[in-house]
Amino acid sequence: MRSPVQGSSALDAYDHKKAEKALKMLYVDKSNEFHELAQATGYPVGGKDWEKIILNFCLDFDDCFKAWSDEATPSDHNKVHKCMTMMRQLARGKPNMTEVTKLQTIAYRIAEDFKSIYRRIE
Repeated sequence: MRSPVQGSSALDAYDHKKAEKALKMLYVDKSNEFHELAQATGYPVGGKDWEKIILNFCLDFDDCFKAWSDEATPSDHNKVHKCMTMMRQLARGKPNMTEVTKLQTIAYRIAEDFKSIYRRIE
């Protein structure tokens, strides 16, 4: 069974309590998207803290997008490899680019929405 890239610590950059609250608020509106990404990456939804694993994946994917799109960002070999591994996870077994793009958009939106909610929490 495939699983998101392990060892990711994107959530470590956030205050734990605020991040927990933001994740709970986000999950209310985006639970279907979390489930869809979990299924697409092969991550079981019954495990402990699976939502955090998916959120970490999304935050890492958001960082990948920034690295791909920002000409000023240096291309670190390890980061490029991690990003390509994440792309493969999303694309594996999909019938076309439309499905892959849909999953990329879901991951990007979850990350951006999480950051937006997090900033609003006091």
